This record gives sequence, structure tokens and C-alpha cells, in this order.
Amino acid sequence: SVPACCSARYNLALLACFGFFLLYALRVNLSVALVDMVEPNTSLAKNTTSNVCPEHSSTINVPRNTTGQKYSWDADTQGWILGSFFYGYIITQIPGGYLASKIGGKLLLGFGIFGTSVFTLLTPLAANLGVGYLIAVRALEGLGEGVTFPAMHSMWSSWAPPLERSKLLSISYAGAQLGTVVSLPLSGLICYYMNWVYVFYIFGALGVLWWFFWMFLVSDTPETHRSISHAEREYILSSLKDQLSTQKSVPWRPMLESLPLWAIVVAHFSYNWTFYTLLTLLPTYMKEILRFDAQENGFLSALPYFGCWLCIILSGQIADYLREKQNFSTVCVRKCFTLIGMIGPAVFLVAAGFTGCNYALAVAFVTISTTLGGFCTSGYSINHLDIAPSYAGILLGITNSFATIPGMVGPVIAKNLTHNNTVGEWQMVFYIAASINLFGAIFFALFASGEVQDWAVSGYHLHRN
Repeated sequence: SVPACCSARYNLALLACFGFFLLYALRVNLSVALVDMVEPNTSLAKNTTSNVCPEHSSTINVPRNTTGQKYSWDADTQGWILGSFFYGYIITQIPGGYLASKIGGKLLLGFGIFGTSVFTLLTPLAANLGVGYLIAVRALEGLGEGVTFPAMHSMWSSWAPPLERSKLLSISYAGAQLGTVVSLPLSGLICYYMNWVYVFYIFGALGVLWWFFWMFLVSDTPETHRSISHAEREYILSSLKDQLSTQKSVPWRPMLESLPLWAIVVAHFSYNWTFYTLLTLLPTYMKEILRFDAQENGFLSALPYFGCWLCIILSGQIADYLREKQNFSTVCVRKCFTLIGMIGPAVFLVAAGFTGCNYALAVAFVTISTTLGGFCTSGYSINHLDIAPSYAGILLGITNSFATIPGMVGPVIAKNLTHNNTVGEWQMVFYIAASINLFGAIFFALFASGEVQDWAVSGYHLHRN
């Protein structure tokens, strides 16, 4: 094999990692800034906080900087502002995968992040113009981000040798978790010491900067890369030679009738249900039930995602080691990692609902739950490339469309179930998430495949990996 250090494929993985880092930073920064954007009296609806747990005596620090403009948006309006992103995001998933197979992932991913960055820079202006403008800008950001994962999957179909898939993809996608880890506390600090508008200006400017590097250093395929070594190019091309299809039309019907694809859809949907519910509601749970303000401690709300980031990187290395050195079959590795990455989180999530007022234990359980979820990246999450490398972008567009629905409905359902903020109501939320996870894991274990599917190669010769 060709050494990994300084190779074109690992450079691509690192640049992609930075790209997804910024993408998630641009996605979550609003939930932090929103706290500072809203007039204090409008967001605090007098809700009946269950006084089961004692308050944690912490002095409420007044933000040093109070120059930022404040808006009187009620809780419903804030919900619309936070949700608007997903309405744009879901629209461009499948078109993104299709376009990437036509024009290449480089331009699509580049302009997806570039567009998102530009709209982020316009966010303060939009907020000043009115809430409708802000919702529109966020939905447009969603449109831009919607093409990025399918475009990246599409690029990896020509760049990732089959036995290095888990490593390369886990490096590039782990950037997303790291973006959450860094931007949650950092956005809080920026709001605290400067002014909330800078949250959008700083991350937006970084995104534009990244775009220049991406356009200059990356190419769609090993054949068109400017500085790739001859050995590496040959190594990548020969490893993929029986896996790619040369037919120009997309085999939509056999694709949509493929059970292994639906196994990924169900797993992706189930995993995201838990992920999005936690991402949006964890601060609320810590504040209302554990009486512990996560806003004051960005570090604690970022901890679960740091664990997840570590787990993604490590499990990617382990998955390829098992396939290459220990001769585990691809499907065995994908199924085992998905089972660990979905049943583990389900167990610890339910346990988190029973910790009583022990908030250290609750935070520990939620952190373990989110961390174990990292196994899924080397499980169902890159299985698209195993079953149909040529159409991986389109497949990811399909599964991610379904998997965006939990981002739109999960938090809404959870909000409706927790009207009185009792421990029992929250346990219900955790039970639902855990059972959806369990179902997804079992469905994937029953119907997933690790082979390139017949419809995904031009001839119908089966290539056993």
C-alpha cells in the first residue's frame, strides 16, 4: 500500500475535516447567539419548573458586553428560527447527490460551504430587517449545507480505496463533531466578551477563507489531481476498478427496491432521532430538570460531542484494521459497529433519566451515550460506499433526506411531551428515543449488506470483497 503521510487522499480527508468543522460551527452558532439576541423577559415564559432538584448555587454573571441589538421574539418564533435551517437542508439532499455525480463533488461541496458562509455573514443584517428575513437566510444556509454530505460521499467514491474507507471517511466527517465541540463554548465566549454579531462574522469569514484553499488544493478524481504521486494514483484506481459503474443513467428503480439501502435509511433515521433531540434539548434538560445552567458552562454541553469525535476517529481505525488484518467481512464490521453505536446510546440515555438529581452522573451518562454513537460512522454511515460506490452520493442524499425528518419533528414532539417539565415526562422522551434506536439497530443487523450490489456495477459480475 502507498504511505498515508502527506498523500493526496489524506490531504483531502484533512481539508474535508476542516470544511465539516466550519459547517457545523455555522450550524450551531445560532443556538448560542440566540440567547443573547432575545430580550431577557420574552424568552422566560413562567413555566412550572419541577422543583425536585436543588438549584446549583452559581452566581449568574451579567454578560460584560450588552451592546448587541435585542429582539422581542417569543418562544414559538425562536422555534421557527432554529428549525428553518432543516427546511432548506432537506430539499437539496437528493439533488445534491445527483448533481455531484454529474459535475463532481469538489465544486458542489466548495460552493455549499461558501454559500453557507456568505449567508452567515448576512445574518446580523437579516435579523435587523425582521424575523422573516432571518428565517429565510437560515433556510438558504440549509440549502447550501444540504449538498455537502452527498458531495463528499460522491468524491470518496473515486478517492477511497475500499480497505481505507472507514479511516478516510471517519477523519473527514469527524470534523462535524469537532465543530460542535469548539463552536458551542467559543460562541458563548464571543457573545460574552464582544457582541453576538461577531459570532456570525468570525465563523463566516473563516468559511470563505477555507473555500480558497479547497478550490486550489483539491480535485474531483485522482486522475485530475495536480500533485498526486504516480504510485498513489495507480493504487487508488486499481483498488476501485471492479467497483465503479460506467453507465451514465442512474438505476433508480432497482436502487429504490434495494433492501440494503432501506437498512441504511432506517438506521440513519433512528440514529438522528436521538442525536437531534439531544443537540437541541440537552441545555433545556440540564436547566429545567437538573437545575444546572448549561449556558454558563459551554464546556459541559460540548463534552458529549468531544467524546463522539474521539470515538469516530478511533473506531474508523479499528474498523479498517479488522477488515484488512483480521479478515473480518465488511458486512460483519458494519453490523457490529452499528449495533454498538445504537444500542449503547439507547441504554445510557434511558439510564440518564433515572439519575435523580445527581447531575454529574446524568452528564456522564449522556456523554457516554453520545460517545458510543460515534461507532455508527464506521457502521451504517459509510455503508453507502460498500453497496454502491458509483452512486454513494445519491444514496446518501436519499438516506439523509429521511434522516433530516427527526431534526424537524423530534424536538417538537419532545417539547410537546414535556409541558410540565417533570422527570417522568423527560423519561418518556428518552424511552421513545431509545426504542427508535433499538429498532433501527435490529433492522440494520437483519438487512444490511457489505457487497457491491448488482445494480451498482455496469456488468453484472459480482465482485467479492
